[in-house]
Amino acid sequence: MTEQFAHALKLSDLSGNTITSYCKAVEYFYRQYGELNKKNLLSYKGWLVENYKAKTVNLRLQALNRYLDFIKKPNLKMKFIKVQQQTFLENVISDADYRFFCRKLKAEKRLNWYFVVRYLCATGARISELLQIKVEHVEAGYLDLYGKGGKLRRLYIPKRLKAETEKWLAETGRASGYLFCNRFGTRITARGVAYQLKMFAKSYGIDTKVVYPHSFRHRFAKNFLAKFNDIALLADLMGHESIETTRIYLRRTATEQRDLVDRIVTW
Repeated sequence: MTEQFAHALKLSDLSGNTITSYCKAVEYFYRQYGELNKKNLLSYKGWLVENYKAKTVNLRLQALNRYLDFIKKPNLKMKFIKVQQQTFLENVISDADYRFFCRKLKAEKRLNWYFVVRYLCATGARISELLQIKVEHVEAGYLDLYGKGGKLRRLYIPKRLKAETEKWLAETGRASGYLFCNRFGTRITARGVAYQLKMFAKSYGIDTKVVYPHSFRHRFAKNFLAKFNDIALLADLMGHESIETTRIYLRRTATEQRDLVDRIVTW
């Protein structure tokens, strides 16, 4: 049945990762509870609440609910739990640390990794999107991405970054292919990027908790709003389906909150 479920999900234009996640959630439920009924579903929901964060719980419930629709048992669908909105952002690299990170990478001639960090922070790209960038996209100054339902999003490469990249490419004699490759000439992987960034952070004395691919996407959003306070435009640039997702960047990071409290509260 899960194979048929996976096939149906593919027809609904879901990503491969989402399909895999949904199928695993259904398979896990059957392994643990066997029979699909209201009692077992509620027991499963209770177990999720006790062991996972609200966002993860809702993702698992969404998978089961999608499966229940597929087998035509919508009456068994479960309600999502309320996600408490944080009043601050956690583990976001500071602008100072980002600039220091770039200086160190450039000084050590680790230009491939220097540009990985620059592109993550200057374009707001997700790691999966970063890995799609080719030399041809640098020449064009943008990369067109297609999301759910064929929705188009354009990932812009800023003029200054474009010029700097073109100079690097000319020096290395590259005229085509994926922009970010390993020493074997094949495209780098998301896992490889995450691991290598942590290693660099550790050697440079930067808190490793704030150095991961998505942290630089957060920094892009924070820096963009600091210079041009247009939340709707930022939502479009980042590919958020809802502007409410983007509003988190109007909040300060936990470190920023702490610094403000220490500076303001003197009584």
